[in-house]
Amino acid sequence: MSRDKLVPHRPRRRTVTPDEARIWRAVVQDVAPLPGKDVVAEDEAETAPAAEPPVIPVPPLFKPEPAPPPRPNRPLPDLRAGVTPGLDRRSAERMKKGEMVIDAALDLHGMTQDAAHGALLSFVARAYESGRRCLLVITGKGKQGPGVLRAQVPRWLNQSPLRERILGFSQARPQHGGDGAYYVLVKRQRT
Repeated sequence: MSRDKLVPHRPRRRTVTPDEARIWRAVVQDVAPLPGKDVVAEDEAETAPAAEPPVIPVPPLFKPEPAPPPRPNRPLPDLRAGVTPGLDRRSAERMKKGEMVIDAALDLHGMTQDAAHGALLSFVARAYESGRRCLLVITGKGKQGPGVLRAQVPRWLNQSPLRERILGFSQARPQHGGDGAYYVLVKRQRT
């Protein structure tokens, strides 16, 4: 009984193409062979290119799952003065107590609603772009009852595009305007 030995399959060596041989000759034209080594003749170095092996399609081992449908943009919750979802408790307390450094202030006294709204939009946008975090927005208390701007600013802060850029707002402390001002905490810009 003879046992057949399994001989490992050796892949065929790839032959050099005429273009590769031409490039190689250009590279080594100024090189001298080592002592005792012969230079291979060009005829021996160039051989006919090997035929490319046939490509056999291989079925995939698994079927890729379809991509999940995009998640709908959930509306951000409305903010109220002093309620700051998404902000840690310590930072929220510091903002309410007026302990955060105020990076910029906007005074809306004497402006019409349209002018005040436009000023607030551009003020928060500039603060967001420049990395300013804690803002002071002074609305005034109103001459006859509650002021119009004092009532409108919280509503505007909850509307797009301002809502997407702020974490929360809170009534200011007396030293910063009290009932006639708000602290606004702006989100960090993601890169």
